Amino acid sequence: MVNLVLRFISCSRAAGLRISSSETLDCLRHLELIDVLDEPLFKNVLRSNFAKSRREQGRFDHLYHLFFHELRSGNSIPITGELSDRIDEVLRQIEKQEHDDSAYQAIAELLKGNPLRYMEEMRRIQTDSSESVSHLPNNFGPLVRRLQVMSQITSIGDTVARFMSSNIQAIPWEERNALTLHFNDRLENARRMLREDPEPYNDELNQVTSYEQHMNEMGNRSFFSLSRKEVVEMREIIEQMVRKLKDTVQRRHVKNSRGVLDIKKTLRASMKYQGVPVEIIFKHRPKRKGKIVTLCDVSGSVWSAAKFMLNMLYSLQDCFLQVRSFVFVSELEEVTKIFEDHDINKAIDKALSDTKINYEASTDYGSSFRQFRREHLDILNKKTTLIIIGDARSNYGNPEVEILDEMREKCRRVIWLNPESLMFWNTGDSVMRDYQPYCNQVRHCQNLNQLTDFIKTLVL
Repeated sequence: MVNLVLRFISCSRAAGLRISSSETLDCLRHLELIDVLDEPLFKNVLRSNFAKSRREQGRFDHLYHLFFHELRSGNSIPITGELSDRIDEVLRQIEKQEHDDSAYQAIAELLKGNPLRYMEEMRRIQTDSSESVSHLPNNFGPLVRRLQVMSQITSIGDTVARFMSSNIQAIPWEERNALTLHFNDRLENARRMLREDPEPYNDELNQVTSYEQHMNEMGNRSFFSLSRKEVVEMREIIEQMVRKLKDTVQRRHVKNSRGVLDIKKTLRASMKYQGVPVEIIFKHRPKRKGKIVTLCDVSGSVWSAAKFMLNMLYSLQDCFLQVRSFVFVSELEEVTKIFEDHDINKAIDKALSDTKINYEASTDYGSSFRQFRREHLDILNKKTTLIIIGDARSNYGNPEVEILDEMREKCRRVIWLNPESLMFWNTGDSVMRDYQPYCNQVRHCQNLNQLTDFIKTLVL
């Protein structure tokens, strides 16, 4: 164990980690007090002695994983005495190739199990101190050196392959396969060390993002993937957006409230100016507010998107003449009264708990449409916008498209919001293709940004 720790210290020093002799002695004394077979404890002892700062801790973790895991990862084939002799024979064949390049010799040492020279080579590449590329007038030196090292790894791999092919008869297939796996594993480790530089350790980095960027990231999150904390944050974002939309609607109404010229009032006001029409008076346009009726599928995942839709609609109900809401699975029930009597967030929760709908039933759009026509069709008129929120999956029941067509004839327009991913539309029991011709507008609405775009077109 002492020799293994000393080799690790040598490799760490070669990679640039500063370890003093006193720290080495302290570490060896500490290892005597623990069970070295307990790897987490073993690693913590080495880490506490050799990593003297937060930044060096990341460097140490990288070197520890490299030395004790990457460079020692076996191919699960036991190396017997005969196989060990074969490995030494391949290594001698590699050493016969005369190369002045230090990288070739470092790779050969790595194949023997000594990573010290190869780690020194990696450190020279990372610090751009290699004399062979110091004459270059640009910063391509490390890249050129990496390519040179990669070519040496390939050259050694070719040497191993040639040895195997020339000894097909002399070496049994099982041994050849074991040798190939052994050397390929070591060479792959060398390539991985060459490709992957250790990242600077900086866990205190506070990457500040702008509020607009955060809003955009939240807006692109699917309603179905939000955690409880993100749902609360999403509701706060919706409240802010609702306030902005209300202000925009109010300003637009004030700006556009001026109608045609009121001749009588203008002439009457001109009397105090000797008949000169100094004050021009216009007629005021009456407020034009639409009526909203929503049919929300509350089965399973669809409700995750529908509740945010209802939240925004009822928060903006001042912009509409009336908002009436119905929820359904296989039966339909009106929840308008719940939203009128309670706070919006509480009302959304009560809409699921205080209704008589069987949420375990199979979704049936056709049955819900029949019930709506029988009990509520008279609430639709030419000022009504009918909004249907659902994935149009009716479990192969009758979709009753004729009823949807009748509803469209009675109201101003029909808008269908489908929160399901577009790639799943019209697959399985989805009848979106049947409903689409009877809608004035079909929208994919799976996140806040898509929902906001729809609300803006609805109220502005």
